[in-house]
Amino acid sequence: MVPRVIYGRGSFDDLCDILAPKRVPGAPFIFLVDAVFAGRESLVERIPLSGRDTIIFINTADEPKTKQVDALRDRLCGEFGTVSGIIGIGGGSIMDLAKAVGLMMTHEGSSAQYQGWDLLKRPGVYRVGIPTLSGTGAEVSRTAVLTGPERKLGLNSDYTTFDQVVLDPALTKGAPNNQRFFTGMDCYIHCIESLNGTYLNAFSKSYGEKAQELCEYVFLHKDTWDDDSDEALMMASWHGGMSIAYSQVGVAHAVSYGMAFVLGTHHGIGNAIVFNYLEEYYPEGVRKFHDMIAKWGIDLPRHVCAACTDKQFDTMISVSLGMAPLWENALGKDWQHIMTAKKLRQLYEQM
Repeated sequence: MVPRVIYGRGSFDDLCDILAPKRVPGAPFIFLVDAVFAGRESLVERIPLSGRDTIIFINTADEPKTKQVDALRDRLCGEFGTVSGIIGIGGGSIMDLAKAVGLMMTHEGSSAQYQGWDLLKRPGVYRVGIPTLSGTGAEVSRTAVLTGPERKLGLNSDYTTFDQVVLDPALTKGAPNNQRFFTGMDCYIHCIESLNGTYLNAFSKSYGEKAQELCEYVFLHKDTWDDDSDEALMMASWHGGMSIAYSQVGVAHAVSYGMAFVLGTHHGIGNAIVFNYLEEYYPEGVRKFHDMIAKWGIDLPRHVCAACTDKQFDTMISVSLGMAPLWENALGKDWQHIMTAKKLRQLYEQM
């Protein structure tokens, strides 16, 4: 679990006090910031820089890759030797990137070597997550999802979680509605997967139920997006991330990982594309999802796999079926007899 969290509007301005005790003499703090904020003085000027502290703007058009993590680690080691910490400011991609770079500051080799479960053997440098979008749960999860040369898979370990999280709902204000919706759907979908999974336990259930309740409040019962929506979805993201930390996601995430690896589909959109066809596995959740799509007038991408070659389908299937814990949570220990390569291909062809 994340050991320290501060919540509230304006809490971003406490960052200087939060970082001060963690500063190592001569070692800078590195701020990885979503490039959407470049030139936005209202946020950038509030970042408490000191000494050799550095802001690196990150283009999130593509989701984080292992080679990107390795390059950032090598750059920081080359320029500074060591750092006091890594602070991520942005959406889920920035959260995962900050976690991964901080881990690789204390690990040798490529981050691709650590894609999997419990392969990291020591803590990273001090890391702070400051989300500016809500839904992925990346601010609280024990994974940093990366696309590598062979697979899309997280650095899943007890060392992956942030040391500190700052939850300031004011930072999410003004995000595009479509982006808010698809990021929020990531939260809704992984709650449905957690609550209907074989790994479910009392701990994950308590968080998952609250997260689902908040998602339905925002996307089914409210008619406009306001400050209340920002606060509710930020808490949904936190609770949803806690739910899957003690259980697991399921069919939608397993299938979308394969699609994202081949087609580069962004995580929230990819999950929504897949979930749209999963009535067989999550009938009530999909019904409400369709209601949310209709209520908010969302144009869900279709036919994204229409032009895929046999080789691309085979790669998607291989990546997806490699997500064994997700399939086991969704379908049980005999999942390989239920979700065959042929059935998975048919599912991709629907999309």
